[in-house]
Amino acid sequence: MHDLRRQVLESGKTVSRKARSKNGSPASSTPNSAPSSRAASRTRAMSRTSSDEDETPNLSDENSFSTNSLDELLNGDTPDPITDAWRADLADRIQELIDRKRSSVQGREKCLATYVRTLTAQYAEEDIRGKEEELVTAFLKSIKTEASERETILAMKALAMTVVTSPSDLIYEAVVSPVKRVISDSASIASKAAAVHCLGTCTFFGGASDDEILDNMAYLLEIVASDGAFIEAQDEPTPVAAALEEWGALSTLIDDLAAESEETAEYFVDQLSSSDPAVQIAAGENIALLYEKSYRPLTEDDGPADSSDNEIIADPDDIPGVPKLVKTYDAYRRTDLLKDTLSDLSKLNTRRLSKKEQKSLRTNFADILDSVEYPTHGPRYQNAISQETGKRYGSRMTVRIHKEGVMRIDKWWKLHRLQALRRVLQSGFVTHYERNPVVFESLP
Repeated sequence: MHDLRRQVLESGKTVSRKARSKNGSPASSTPNSAPSSRAASRTRAMSRTSSDEDETPNLSDENSFSTNSLDELLNGDTPDPITDAWRADLADRIQELIDRKRSSVQGREKCLATYVRTLTAQYAEEDIRGKEEELVTAFLKSIKTEASERETILAMKALAMTVVTSPSDLIYEAVVSPVKRVISDSASIASKAAAVHCLGTCTFFGGASDDEILDNMAYLLEIVASDGAFIEAQDEPTPVAAALEEWGALSTLIDDLAAESEETAEYFVDQLSSSDPAVQIAAGENIALLYEKSYRPLTEDDGPADSSDNEIIADPDDIPGVPKLVKTYDAYRRTDLLKDTLSDLSKLNTRRLSKKEQKSLRTNFADILDSVEYPTHGPRYQNAISQETGKRYGSRMTVRIHKEGVMRIDKWWKLHRLQALRRVLQSGFVTHYERNPVVFESLP
């Protein structure tokens, strides 16, 4: 069994092949991207500002990969408690999934749903330990046959839950081809989208190599650039949004995107004109991440010739120990035009969308615009001065977990990882954050 913490979270991030060929050496990690070690202590998430507490999510659907909205993401409740009999019931379902003897489509759907629901509500690593290979084989049979859309999607979700619960460096190699076949060949748009999310999760946690991560990011970008035509889903927003979301999650593993940033940003900017809010927001969040990643800490080794004054950003409150940041490359050359587009989206008023969709677009794009103008600003950044501290509030996005503390989501890479985990774990995120070291160490 592979130690995910060593492979992904402690080994440093990947440098893209273009960047390696251009620069000849790997770049160092920065505070604007995911740190290479998760050993540092952290405070757990529990509260959030009252302005974000106006909606309650429904994330109980065991075959869903959706986080619905950001407010729902941050306000997610813990799953309903289940009885102590869950271990015995799970053992029975595992055996049933592995055997598959005389099983019907409806029976497999029910069994898969129970498996996913249990692994979502409980951290069951001990219960599936040693059975991962047989379970993956069973899930792949359902994925390959596509006997029903529901069984296929449930098998994708079961596969994703298994790899998050018990990461293995054997899973990715086994699943990548069958999952990509569903993405490219399935007649079901919902199955394609679920497979995209499954591919992202298995790439992140399933033992993919550095080059495989980069290859899948390029694959996802093809889906985005072609508006879905690359996978026979022309102008279908669901798989395109899924590809954007999973690209963002995987990019948090990449240290240097300098060589790709301009071309990649162009594809994302094109998607800002989509008629689907989910596509627009996912593209915008990726743009914000690209701008965030274009800065690194200013070090003593940086001389005057290395940067100009307008490329250096200092902490506005001059907090001791917070380094200045220096721009290492242009995330996108036409930032002026991009700002105009983002500004328009942050003020959007149209009858085409519901009030809820318009609010979500305006809120998200106000944040994205702020980060493009000031790349050190994370989601929900507020310039208002606290009367208690005399400092700016800064990023006020927090996640509540019971009543124990606060986890601050003050960087875009953190938000991407949070959303990726919630797409898989749904309302079980709280349970896994507390008990599952894989989840805990993914978010400092």
